[in-house]
Amino acid sequence: MVATLGTRARILDVTSRLMMRQGYEGTAIKQIATEARVALSSVYHFFPGGKQELATAAVRHADEHFAQMLRDALATKDDPADAVVALAWVVAEYLRDSGWQDGCPITATALETLGRIPAIQQAVEEAFERWRGLVAEKFQLAGIPEQEARDLAHTVISTLEGAELAAQVSRSAEPMTIAGRHLSRLVNTYR
Repeated sequence: MVATLGTRARILDVTSRLMMRQGYEGTAIKQIATEARVALSSVYHFFPGGKQELATAAVRHADEHFAQMLRDALATKDDPADAVVALAWVVAEYLRDSGWQDGCPITATALETLGRIPAIQQAVEEAFERWRGLVAEKFQLAGIPEQEARDLAHTVISTLEGAELAAQVSRSAEPMTIAGRHLSRLVNTYR
């Protein structure tokens, strides 16, 4: 798959994956170039601002991919409570398929750079806001008032983030399944 992407897209894909697994500090530009199969000069050609610029773009890239996964999962069910269960299951499958290595695409980078690299922090904030917005939109379409839908979406994303970490640590889908089931019950109380 890597070979079919353009150079810039390959660099972003590799950077996103490495930062997800190793964090910002643990990911070197030389490693990115090697794994993307590009010259080091190509990385700097596309990202002249260096590692910070590349990391910010990689967070946005990961955000786009995860947002699409959210859209797709939420679209599988008309009922918002069922859609939350489906979302939890899709994330659990993603985790299992990666050997429990690939969790949230931005958490490690967010935690390592918090308060130190404003551009990355802003990209992370925008990603979480987009994800919450997608979930809130699903809830609003089901008749949940806007503010309640936004608050509930915040709870869904936060809970799934925690369940995702627990699933990685335990190497089990059970935390995701439990979170999905209980979030579904919560969503039903709003209707």
